[in-house]
Amino acid sequence: MRPMLPNLPPLSPIALAMLALCTPVCSQDLPAAQVTVTGSVVQRNAEEAPYAIGVVERDTLREAGPMINLSEVMSRVPGLVVNMRNNYAQDLQISSRGFGARAGFGVRGLRLYADGIPASGPDGQGQVSHFDLAGAQRIEVLRGPFSVLFGNSSGGVISVFSAPATRAEGEIGLDAGTYSLGQLRGQIALPLGGGFDLRASLAAMSVDGFRPHSSAEKVGGSIRLGWQGASDRVTLIANSLDQPADDPLGLSREQFDADPYQTAQPAIDFNTRKTLHQDQLGASWRHAFGDGALRESVLAVYAGQRAVANWLSIPPAAQGSPRHGGGAVDFSRDYGGVDARLRWGWSGVDVVAGVALDEQRDDRQGYENFTGPAEAPTALGITGALRRDEINRASARDAYAQGEFELMPGLAASVGVRSGRVKLSTRDAFLGNGDDSGAVDFQYTNPVAGLRWTAWRQGADSLNLHASAARGNETPTLGELAYRADGAGGFNEGLQPQRSRQFEVGAKWRTAGLGVDATLFSVQVDDEIATLTNAGGRSSFQNVGRTRRQGAELSGRWQATPAWQAQMALTWLDAHYLDSFLACAGVPCLEPTVVVPAGNRIAGTQQVSAYAELAWRDAHWGTWALEARGVGRTAVNDTNSDFAAGYGVAALRWHKRYAFGAGRQLELLLRVDNLLDRAYAGSVIVNDGNGRYFETGAPRSGLIGIRLLGAL
Repeated sequence: MRPMLPNLPPLSPIALAMLALCTPVCSQDLPAAQVTVTGSVVQRNAEEAPYAIGVVERDTLREAGPMINLSEVMSRVPGLVVNMRNNYAQDLQISSRGFGARAGFGVRGLRLYADGIPASGPDGQGQVSHFDLAGAQRIEVLRGPFSVLFGNSSGGVISVFSAPATRAEGEIGLDAGTYSLGQLRGQIALPLGGGFDLRASLAAMSVDGFRPHSSAEKVGGSIRLGWQGASDRVTLIANSLDQPADDPLGLSREQFDADPYQTAQPAIDFNTRKTLHQDQLGASWRHAFGDGALRESVLAVYAGQRAVANWLSIPPAAQGSPRHGGGAVDFSRDYGGVDARLRWGWSGVDVVAGVALDEQRDDRQGYENFTGPAEAPTALGITGALRRDEINRASARDAYAQGEFELMPGLAASVGVRSGRVKLSTRDAFLGNGDDSGAVDFQYTNPVAGLRWTAWRQGADSLNLHASAARGNETPTLGELAYRADGAGGFNEGLQPQRSRQFEVGAKWRTAGLGVDATLFSVQVDDEIATLTNAGGRSSFQNVGRTRRQGAELSGRWQATPAWQAQMALTWLDAHYLDSFLACAGVPCLEPTVVVPAGNRIAGTQQVSAYAELAWRDAHWGTWALEARGVGRTAVNDTNSDFAAGYGVAALRWHKRYAFGAGRQLELLLRVDNLLDRAYAGSVIVNDGNGRYFETGAPRSGLIGIRLLGAL
């Protein structure tokens, strides 16, 4: 067995600089801050927002696991699914109210932000691998497109916020777990004087995984430099990430039933794997104008580079087609953007207006994943002959305005509109398999309106009711536009964005020791995007007509006594096709022949999901908690020919802090996940052409976390 501590890959210059800053001293928890809400014109408490929003705070993050993946904690938010694929070569599987469920990799259908910097590209594809959860103050989840402050998406927004350094403090943490999981973390916070403050963090992780060929390593770090003046606040953020990972692939139904912890042989034969490196820099400047109508301006800019190399398991014979793009993918991405806004305020009225510009340029190559003749290759899983060479570009230009108005005491309205243009293009430089150059241009205008009524308030107790309506827009990604279904060269110019009309009503009740949120929603989508053909290494996509997503979300937290606390989250989702269409039965498929009837469930969605927790806190014995998560069965494809079975898993955790002088503390975390050692499919690869749909959830696993915290 490998040692618990990571075998680290070479560090980037940014990561080396952060390592030099991380001294072996640590910090106490940050003071609790007032919750501010993603999507609002001004800062406010979550219960005052006229839409459904979930908030996960810092203490919850620290007790949920090693703070590596969002999947550790987000099951507490109803309406949101964040599945850990147990495959670091692919991103988490994230969906909100069924949007994003069809993504085979990456995050689709949601806007992602870290300290205001987008983690989603102009075409809507995003990733969360660089989120610094250990340094996060809170995570906010807006479900649905009920704010115009964000662009191209239908399912909502996930925002991660780090904390400013208000005092000199630091932390060092060590996590060790089953399957050779090891992680070493360090962070410091320093008020520098003159209004400046600095927070820096660095983490290194390695894991072997519970399936063969599923090991991964990850080194990431971030620096946050802030300056606060009389009327100005400036924040500079830099982060860096290196992540090599093996890819164990999914399993077919037969393989999963025989042994859910095996690895498909093609993963071994082709050494399927992925390497990722990303550097990113962002800055924001907020200026307060004083007592006039013009209250403040906000300017945010960001830029970054992302490089990915991915070796797939495509057989050499399949790459014999002259149209094939190869079995090894290599691309480098340059991206950046700016968001500028102004806010005006009058008595009972706040208005914000702004513009946003986002750019992305991919230098993309494809290579054969073998050497020698395709009939008798001399080596597999390496970088062979060039088969694809192109430049992909995406840009988004948006203008928006949103206002919040107090109509009368206890009754407030929010209205807004966002209008934008998304341009996507490819310039093909490898013409031996045809010219796939092309460009498309999509425009949209999305209005949003919400109403909030404080039906009852007595001191800190309240009951708020809300109703919201909005239109959402989700363009095809560059990957979905890459190829035409008829096999001819050029962009799939017939593919249109999917557009949604969304409605929700909800109630938020807060009283002593009890908080309950309940939401009902209904969504109709026109021109839903789905797979059309798979042939010659090329996938094409189509608009399949109308879909409907409707459901209910319930979450609650109850502080029964000072020692006992319970919380729960429950989601019911009915996501199905309203129109029938044709789909493919497998690979290769030049023309779809299988009827997907109206009424079929949208692949990747579950009708029911639930989370519950009961915790007991004691000053002497620490916190003991029992967690339970249940998920209904999941459709693996649009034809609904198979489903991943529903499952329920439980976890037990213990958390305790020990003070030992000079303001320092030792924090211990013990966790046992999948307490009953249940074998289950934790996620699915939707519409996989090879039928390898099933990604196995982790068996029983343990974690020990040791964290030293204290003032500098």
